[in-house]
Amino acid sequence: MTRTTDVSCPCGSDLMLTICCGRYHQGEIAPTPEALMRSRYSAFALGLSDYLLATWHPSTRPAELGPDPETKWKRLVIVSAEPALAQSGQVHFRAFFYERGHGRKRWHVLEEVSRFVHEQQRWWYVDGSPTLTRLKPGRNDSCLCGSGDKLKLCCGE
Repeated sequence: MTRTTDVSCPCGSDLMLTICCGRYHQGEIAPTPEALMRSRYSAFALGLSDYLLATWHPSTRPAELGPDPETKWKRLVIVSAEPALAQSGQVHFRAFFYERGHGRKRWHVLEEVSRFVHEQQRWWYVDGSPTLTRLKPGRNDSCLCGSGDKLKLCCGE
C-alpha cells in the first residue's frame, strides 16, 4: 500500500495526493469525469487495483485487474475534457509510461478517449478507444515525465 501523505499527486495537478486524488481513493465521490479520470490514472500509478475496479462500470468491468510491477506510469496529459452532460462525459488523455524489460526501459504513450456515465449519483468509467505507441526518446531529449530535465538526468538509464 502506498502512503498518501507528503507526496505529490501522480495526476500532475501540482497538489498533494491527500487533497487531490487521494481523497477519491479514500471514498469521496469524484464530481466530474475529468476528476475520475485523474484519480484512476493516479490509482494505476500507485497500484490501487481495488479502486480501479470499484470505479469501473459493472457492464464493462473485468473480473480482476492484477498489478503490473514492470510498468511505471510517469505523466498524464489531459488533451480535452468535454463538459459533463447530465448522464455522460468524455475525457481525451495521454498517459506516458515505461516498462522494464531485458535490462532497459521501453517508453510508451497510451492515448484514449474515455467514456463515463453518471448513475447512482456517481461517475463511472465505461470504456475507451486506446492506442498505444512505442516511443524512442534519445538520452539528451527532454524527459517524458514532464520534468523539463534531460532524460539521462531524470528517468533515463
